[in-house]
Amino acid sequence: MLTISYYYAVFATLAKNSLIRELTFRGNFVIECISSLAWVIMNFGFYWLVFQYTPMIGVDSGWGKYEFFIFVATTHFINSLVEMFFMPNTEEFSELVRGGGLDFALTKPLDTQFLVSVTKIDWSGVTTLLFALVLLIASLAKLDTVPAWWQFALYPVFILSGVGIMYSLMISLSASSIWLGRNQSLYDFWFYITNFSRYPKEIFTGPIGDPLRLVCTFIIPVLVVVNVPARLLALPDASGQMWLAGYALLATAVSLVVSRWIFQRALQSYRSASS
Repeated sequence: MLTISYYYAVFATLAKNSLIRELTFRGNFVIECISSLAWVIMNFGFYWLVFQYTPMIGVDSGWGKYEFFIFVATTHFINSLVEMFFMPNTEEFSELVRGGGLDFALTKPLDTQFLVSVTKIDWSGVTTLLFALVLLIASLAKLDTVPAWWQFALYPVFILSGVGIMYSLMISLSASSIWLGRNQSLYDFWFYITNFSRYPKEIFTGPIGDPLRLVCTFIIPVLVVVNVPARLLALPDASGQMWLAGYALLATAVSLVVSRWIFQRALQSYRSASS
C-alpha cells in the first residue's frame, strides 16, 4: 500500500515537471502571467468603480468597500488554487477517455483519481495568488475591527475547504464524460453554477434570491465556498459564523465522498479505447 509520503513525492515531481515545461517557453509563460494579472486587476477595477457610487452592498449587510475587497481576495485565492492544480487536468479528462490516455493512467500503481487530477499544474496562477495576498493585507489594514487570532488560523482551513467543494463538483462533471463521451455542456455548467460563489449570500433575497440561496447552500453548496472564509476576516463579529463554518466542513466532506463515489462508478463503466 502506497503511503502519503509517496504520493507527496509524486506530486512534487509532477509540479517540478510542470514548471520546467512552462519555463521551456518563457515568453508564453510571461504572457500567461500578465494575462492572468490583467484579468484580476480589471475585475477589481469594476468593484472599485461600484463603490464610488455606494458605501455598502445591501442595507445593513456589513459588506462595505474593504470588507467586500476581502471577499474578492478570498475568491481569487480559491479560484486560483482550483485553476492551477485541477482545471488543466479535468479539462482534458474527456480527451483521455476518447483517446485512450486513461488506459495508461489505470495501469499506474497510483490512485487513478489522484493521477488524472494533478498531472499538470498551471504555474501562471501564482500571479493571481500574489495579487489576492496584497489585496487581502491592504484591505485588512483598513478595517475598524481586527479579527481574532483563531479567525486568522481558521482562514486557510476554510480556503482549502472551498477548494475541496469546487474540486468535487469539477471532477464529478468531468467523470461523466465516461458515460456521455463528450460532456462540454455539463462542464460549462461548472462555470455557470460557481458564479454564485463570487457574491455574498446576503444579496440572495426575495422571491428569486431566497430559493437560489437555499439551492446553492444545501444542494450544491457553492455559496459557502467563499462566504465562510471571507466572513471570518471581513465580518468577524457577524452572527451565525459558527454554524455556517461547521456546515462548510460537513459540506466539504460530503462533496468529496460523493465525488469519489461518482468517479469510481464512472471508472467501472469505462471500456478501454482499444476494445
